[in-house]
Amino acid sequence: MAIQRLFIANRGEIAVRVVKAAKALGIHTIQAHSEADTEMLAVKLADEAICVGPAQSKDSYLNIPAILEAAKSTKADAIHPGYGFLSESPAFARAVEEAGLIFVGPSADTIERMGDKVAARQAAEAAGVPVVPGSDGRIDVSEALTVAEKIGYPVMIKAAAGGGGRGIRIAKNEAELKTLAPQAKAEAEAAFGDGGLYIERAILSPRHIEVQILGDGETAVHCYERECSLQRRRQKVWEEAGAMCLDDETRENLCASAVALAKAVNYRGAGTLEYLYDEAANEFYFIEMNTRIQVEHPVTEMVTGVDLVAEMIKVCGGAALSMTQDEIKKTGHAIEVRLCAEDPFLNFMPWPGVVSTLKEPTGDGVRFDHFLSEGYQIPPFYDSLLGKVIVHAESREAAIDKLVEALESMEIGGTKTTAPLHLALASDPEVRKGAFHTQWLEPWLEAGNLSATKGDAA
Repeated sequence: MAIQRLFIANRGEIAVRVVKAAKALGIHTIQAHSEADTEMLAVKLADEAICVGPAQSKDSYLNIPAILEAAKSTKADAIHPGYGFLSESPAFARAVEEAGLIFVGPSADTIERMGDKVAARQAAEAAGVPVVPGSDGRIDVSEALTVAEKIGYPVMIKAAAGGGGRGIRIAKNEAELKTLAPQAKAEAEAAFGDGGLYIERAILSPRHIEVQILGDGETAVHCYERECSLQRRRQKVWEEAGAMCLDDETRENLCASAVALAKAVNYRGAGTLEYLYDEAANEFYFIEMNTRIQVEHPVTEMVTGVDLVAEMIKVCGGAALSMTQDEIKKTGHAIEVRLCAEDPFLNFMPWPGVVSTLKEPTGDGVRFDHFLSEGYQIPPFYDSLLGKVIVHAESREAAIDKLVEALESMEIGGTKTTAPLHLALASDPEVRKGAFHTQWLEPWLEAGNLSATKGDAA
């Protein structure tokens, strides 16, 4: 059945994005909000809104009974989880389905299978997708030593459940593994309630490449790749579509592998398969799947013209994919930078405040996804992401130039933002050449490259 009344169980810029996509489809929108988010832009844009609890996430956006009660009381027939919060919770997806509502995302079984890194790895291997050499399943600390000796050091110790960089350690030798594996186990237990570990060979200085897929449960297509190698503390800060480091043959093989895995798990909705790319060896390895829309989805939309959020709403409402693979074309290059309420000159200290002025970047090929308005009080309870500046141009060089113009033309008064970081990166010769990897940004920051630009930014 087609979705008619959509409940958005999220906040911030992704809530605004979902509200706009749903309204463009003629769907009635119902926005959930905490007591701290009553003035949020998504609340103002939605057809109606309902409070689901106090400011703390655990009492509102993570409160499954409260969300389901609110959705049913507003006669919603579907729930969109956005990203973060409950978007990759199989328990939430299952509860939504058991309540007779549509979950705008894959089935609970698919989320469960692909959310467990070990199960996802096994699914990838079964679909013929290359994976990093590592343990065959969950292991304990003593087994880690045997596996590491077999696959070779250095090794990466990972939590079998969860993400966001939690529980990850790199051991260069047996002594380090003996010390770090118990630490990773303890952190994983604290963060996810699951101390399961697995280990894999550490690919040094890899590039982070991901493939956007769409599925309707029967078939799947890809919308090409993104590169997200510029990361701080394993969190992406700058994302691009496409990945300039790939040749055409490697790109084709990478995207085909993503579609094969999506089909193998009967994927429904929008999802992303993440890979490590060893540039020197020209080899890619699957690492995990994100069973949701991602923060960086706009760069894919800019180069393909596909509305990923609208498409996931339609297929989860029962429609078949509205496009075939040969209908999806890629043009030009797109870049997205994340603007956070943080002071990059003070070790990225969070900086909640009142938005005193707001001047949005405009122009052809410029997009600003956000949830701000003048007078808005940025709450201190949530992620510091304020919005994303996205640009599209005919070439990567032109896109970087357009990004600089967009960042210099915009103004968000009353708070600090990470815009100076992105301006500094855009002027860096290595970034301009695309000569970076996942471990590039943190040493660049530690070397004082950002601080050196402070006088220019002032």
